[in-house]
Amino acid sequence: MPQEILNDLPQPKALAVERAGAVVPTVYWQPAGECRGVVLACHGGSGHKKSNAILMIARACLPRGLAVLAIDGPVQGDRRSDGDLDPGTARQSFREAWRAGVGRTGMGEDMRAALDALQRVPGFGELPVGYVGVSMGTAYGIPMLAVERRVRAAAIGLWSTTYAASEHLAGFAQEMRCDVWFTQQWDDEFFDREGTFALFDAIGSPDKRLVAYPGPHRELEGERLTDAIGFVAGRLLGQ
Repeated sequence: MPQEILNDLPQPKALAVERAGAVVPTVYWQPAGECRGVVLACHGGSGHKKSNAILMIARACLPRGLAVLAIDGPVQGDRRSDGDLDPGTARQSFREAWRAGVGRTGMGEDMRAALDALQRVPGFGELPVGYVGVSMGTAYGIPMLAVERRVRAAAIGLWSTTYAASEHLAGFAQEMRCDVWFTQQWDDEFFDREGTFALFDAIGSPDKRLVAYPGPHRELEGERLTDAIGFVAGRLLGQ
């Protein structure tokens, strides 16, 4: 989506969040009218909490009356001491951190802490909650979704059991219960089909579907973003 289209978004609001003695950099976007639900969004390995991928999710959610909540990954955005937002730098840092076990379950706990904080803001406490996060958002999202019953529906995918340091994900996936839209890029250069199918198969949710699109690994955009948000919004708002 062109940057000029994203520029019409309202400015996000910062939210003070701490967990285990550390700051969790957090922002949220609020619809102009009635807020009917919350989408917890997680960026990919090359992004941060206000990267274009998150802005596109906000752009799709706000007109539906859905607020969007996002935090920085464990080695991205405001968690970096050097302030570097370059996608290539973030991607390399993430790959190294992932293989070292950084944030394996802690990132999910950070997201839960951010959701706790938002629900303490007047008007957000009783709203239905969804989740959108592919690639890194799935790797860190699945352990969170295994235990977080506030999330009713999730759009995840672009990860596999066969990727490095991912042996724990199938076990967490089995504990998931929310409705799931799981996406796959048919020619994904990072995640093989066998491992992707295995991760989807492990998900314990009674309502789940696997949706494949042509082409290589990429963020949610265009038709895929529309489908993902349509699924989550439909589950949260009863549409």
